[in-house]
Amino acid sequence: NLRMNFLFGKSSYQKTFKPNKKLPDGAQHLKDYAEATLGSGNLSQAVKLPPGEDLCEWVAVNTVDFYNQINMLYGTIQDYCTEDSCPIMTAGPKYEYHWSDGTTKPIKCSAPKYIDELMTWVQDQLEDDTLFPDKVGVAFPKNFMTMCKNILKKLFRVYAHIYHLHFKIIIELGEEPHLNTSLKHFVYFCNEFNLIERKQYAPLSDLIEKLLNKDNE
Repeated sequence: NLRMNFLFGKSSYQKTFKPNKKLPDGAQHLKDYAEATLGSGNLSQAVKLPPGEDLCEWVAVNTVDFYNQINMLYGTIQDYCTEDSCPIMTAGPKYEYHWSDGTTKPIKCSAPKYIDELMTWVQDQLEDDTLFPDKVGVAFPKNFMTMCKNILKKLFRVYAHIYHLHFKIIIELGEEPHLNTSLKHFVYFCNEFNLIERKQYAPLSDLIEKLLNKDNE
């Protein structure tokens, strides 16, 4: 039985987030399973629900993992994503994102402001015991999957922004393989459990098709 809330890894993202709560007894095994299957290199198989495990538990663990991955990837280019370089949160010329936490009117803002608000909002969701229970035996709420879909939809926009606006520096830093693998893992996982509508991938649709097709060759 896995309860999510494993510790956040060290992040190069400069905003300081509170460390998340530790896993309860018996909850580490799904994180270990995920890491072991990822190590096999077969991402399409690694995302599948492990036999006998709860879907919400698996989605919870992976949502935290993607938050950590994207947080760290953004941290590598954060110094290059500024109010001046990225005055609007975009993913190329066709896609512009306005920030809202779902309760406020969407506001047009810079990419660093948007991503700061996003990461803080996601962290708040992950630390909310009513949404992500941290005790064994406590059921996930009925709106859990809906909230995870919303979190993942917004996190994808950080991938899209990095690829469109900061890919040159990603290559210079030698982070391209890491970024590509992270995106592939994200897409395989979201597709496996129908967590993101395909139209949300539009800013990176050509790249995603290329990355996934490469796996099938």
